[in-house]
Amino acid sequence: MDMLPLIGHHHVSAITADAKNNVDFYTNVLGMRLVKKTVNQDDPSMYHLFYADERGNPGTELTFFEIPMAGRTYRGTNSISRTGLRVPSYEALSYWSERFSRLGVTHEGIQTEGERSSLLFEDFEGQRLLLVADERTDNDGKPWLHSPVPEQYGIYGLGPMEITVSDRTVTANVLTDIFGFRLEREVSKSTSLYVTGQGGAGAEIYLKEDTESHKERPGRGSVHHVAFRVQSKEELEKWQNWLSGNRVAHSGIVERYYFQSIYTRDRNGILFELATDGPGFEADEPYESLGQRLALPPYLEAKRGEIEANLRPLFVKREE
Repeated sequence: MDMLPLIGHHHVSAITADAKNNVDFYTNVLGMRLVKKTVNQDDPSMYHLFYADERGNPGTELTFFEIPMAGRTYRGTNSISRTGLRVPSYEALSYWSERFSRLGVTHEGIQTEGERSSLLFEDFEGQRLLLVADERTDNDGKPWLHSPVPEQYGIYGLGPMEITVSDRTVTANVLTDIFGFRLEREVSKSTSLYVTGQGGAGAEIYLKEDTESHKERPGRGSVHHVAFRVQSKEELEKWQNWLSGNRVAHSGIVERYYFQSIYTRDRNGILFELATDGPGFEADEPYESLGQRLALPPYLEAKRGEIEANLRPLFVKREE
């Protein structure tokens, strides 16, 4: 490989059936910033909502496609089974545990493994999430200053991802042989930890094997795909050539306006994306008003009237 190592997680995209309550949960409960209110570029009839740190920096983005008719998720194997989010300290986890109890958010107690502590919780649709205390500050985002959550406790980036599969060898080979992840350690008989780049919580995947459960049937509250960070479009072009040269089926480079992407799916059905760090979300909106209006890339702007007519109005509370 002549490409630079993947930096870490870029974003995670999931499914919601209720954009209005999704915005309320991720902005008013979790205190993340809605940095982009746009549409699924492959299907403009549905919203695509991006939550992140104050600027929408790569490595901080949790996104949702709204599919109003999405049924419940029947949990199982061959799925991205939990999404991690980073907070700065153990004290932050204590704050979140109390906040979740007060707001009626489903959660478990604080757990500690080695030197790292975490808190499992779910959103209103059963999206499985994890807060992890991580004091590393390199390449990190910055909590949103207008958040209802105090800055010292705020979410500032993506954390470890959990992927559950029926055949661990298949996905392990994709992570190591295709994407250049390295095996950090065996966590248990059924779980391995893989890392990329400089490591750390924002570059970790816990790969679990489950040979007994049925394949997950996705719906509201399930994860669609995980994306890894590529520094530039030039680097992404190198990845495209390498994938093609090694006969790995992929989408080719897809223009997403805020970044460029390549998609590939492994034989367990896990969808992976490589995404560039730029241009970023301020390409069409100023920092001060990110996420306030429906943003469309230039190639969809001519259809704005038609697109808006097919979307349920979604009003976002303005920053004070």
